Amino acid sequence: MARTVWDSTVGKKTVMAVSGLIMLLYLIAHMIGNLKIFFGAGEFNHYAHWLRTVGEPFMHYEWTLWLVRVVLVVAVVAHAVSAYQLSRRDIKARPTKYVHKKPRASYATRTMRWGGIILALFIVWHLLDLTTGTVHSGGFETGKPYENVVDTFSTWYGNVVYIVAMLAVGLHIRHGFWSAAQTLGAGSRTRDRALRTTANALALLLTAGFIAVPVGVMTGVVS
Repeated sequence: MARTVWDSTVGKKTVMAVSGLIMLLYLIAHMIGNLKIFFGAGEFNHYAHWLRTVGEPFMHYEWTLWLVRVVLVVAVVAHAVSAYQLSRRDIKARPTKYVHKKPRASYATRTMRWGGIILALFIVWHLLDLTTGTVHSGGFETGKPYENVVDTFSTWYGNVVYIVAMLAVGLHIRHGFWSAAQTLGAGSRTRDRALRTTANALALLLTAGFIAVPVGVMTGVVS
């Protein structure tokens, strides 16, 4: 039964919708945590340490964090695989391009696939930069995320990569939230306006919230 659902177009769209909403919830929590950087190094570093002790003593050190990571990895892989397979299915169904493109399609709609690729590459860079320190500029300090974030956004390329990725996040959320709502049956004539407003508000809020951190470092508010 699971295989039948997965093989269907509706099944793949449902997987995309559910996995996308899981990642959206994570992004909201992640943004709120990131904004703690404006309260100083002590507050931000304490928050980073707390993430590793959530659930103690029932959960061992970092177990909850790793559980969240596993769920996110599964969501990202499921989202990417279903998106790729749906894309290939669309191409096979229509091997030749339409003579007239749809002029009413939004920019976010037209760039969802490229936006997904940009975000996938950014996730890899972001982990290598601030989690493992592999590509981190300056001296990566374990247990000092505040200092590491300031180091990253003290470089022009760190800011460019991050801001471009966050703009892609905003566009992805704006269209993705709307698509997920339609796929899961939440859309209707009476709710469409509210859903579009929510999608736009979430995209704007998350984009501004994430970009606030590098802007804070660039302007000296965070140093």
